[in-house]
Amino acid sequence: MQRSHPVWFCLCFLVALVSVGVYATPWEQIQAPSNQSPQAIGSYANGCLAGGNPLPLQGEGYQVLRSERTRYYGHPNAIRFVQSLAQQAKRELNSVILIGDLSLPQGGRFSTGHSSHQTGLDIDVWLRLTEARLSTQQLANPTPLSVVDIDRYQLVKPRWESRHFELIKMAASDEQVARIFVHPVIKQTLCRSEQSNERAWLRKVRPWWGHHYHMHVRLKCPPGSVVCQSQAEPPQGDGCGAELASWKPQPKPNLAKVTVAKAKKKRVKVMPEQCLTLLQTRHL
Repeated sequence: MQRSHPVWFCLCFLVALVSVGVYATPWEQIQAPSNQSPQAIGSYANGCLAGGNPLPLQGEGYQVLRSERTRYYGHPNAIRFVQSLAQQAKRELNSVILIGDLSLPQGGRFSTGHSSHQTGLDIDVWLRLTEARLSTQQLANPTPLSVVDIDRYQLVKPRWESRHFELIKMAASDEQVARIFVHPVIKQTLCRSEQSNERAWLRKVRPWWGHHYHMHVRLKCPPGSVVCQSQAEPPQGDGCGAELASWKPQPKPNLAKVTVAKAKKKRVKVMPEQCLTLLQTRHL
């Protein structure tokens, strides 16, 4: 039998590795935070984290999901925010909140999932509320609970509770919070549910696709993080008018097929110098 050519074998092996997702980003290979003062560096989608802290996997009023991915690190402000929100949810809503992704030990890019969550200031809080704590197996393989019928662009009413409204309002009312991303249908529901004149918190709640089973909380750049890049403030107002209505899918007209120009390749983002230094330091 003819022997396989060594080069062909190597190519096949490399393709196999890629196909099973073996390759991680350099940031996913870092196992511990850096020994520095806490700094959120760069932008939410192009940055890193110095001196981060791990969120304990179990705490008063919360549990961390899929901890094997080591995405439970954050700036100390983010860790304190989660713990405070969880305690308030337990006290006022009789609920245990489930925490998804924060950041990697030193922030940076994920190989799968979010393009943000890089500076230790983004937190995913699932909308699956529970009074009882999940088992170890359930935490490792959690089942999300979508509160939106995506195809019909409407709320799944049996799954939506007043506790969802209260939890999102709690989070948005915190002065540290810059934005909270939820599906447009959830934002629409919040707008209709707020009966008081206390509507300033709704300005922070921003519609964004994909956030139908969790809310994505984003904190402001902390004092002392001098190279952290803030986003522009959300538009004035509660965001419940024409802007929100523009997110609703419109029927597509039957038009003749047109040739679409080939999309230009996206420029590769250059990471902040401080982040490159963190990567170099881990090899010393």
